[in-house]
Amino acid sequence: VQLQASGGGLVQPGGSLRLSCVASGFTLDDYHIGWFRRTPRNEREGVSCISSIDGSTYYRESVKGRFSISRDNAKNTVYLQMNGLKPEDTAVYSCNAVSPIGINYWGKGTLVTVSS
Repeated sequence: VQLQASGGGLVQPGGSLRLSCVASGFTLDDYHIGWFRRTPRNEREGVSCISSIDGSTYYRESVKGRFSISRDNAKNTVYLQMNGLKPEDTAVYSCNAVSPIGINYWGKGTLVTVSS
C-alpha cells in the first residue's frame, strides 16, 4: 500500500504546477483526500480536500480561486492544479487519504518552490 505525491518543482511567481497523488494497493475513490503543505517555517497547513462521498471540495482561503483539486478514478489519482503561484506557496506538499472508517495513509511529499 503506497501513496505518492509528485509534480513539484521550481516555478516563477504567477506560474502553474499540477501535483499528482497516486495510490497503489488501494482504491483512492473510497477515501477522502487532502493536500497539506509544510512551509519553510515548519508549519503544516491544510490546503485542499475532496470528499469520497459527494465530491465536495474545500480550499484554504489563501488559495481559493488559484488552486483546484480533482479526481481521476480511472488512474487512481487525485490532482492539485496550482495556478497563479506566489512565493508564499513555497512548501513541501503531501497528500493524505482517509477512509470513512478512519484508515489513514500519508504519502511522501513533493517540494514546490516559487521564486524568481
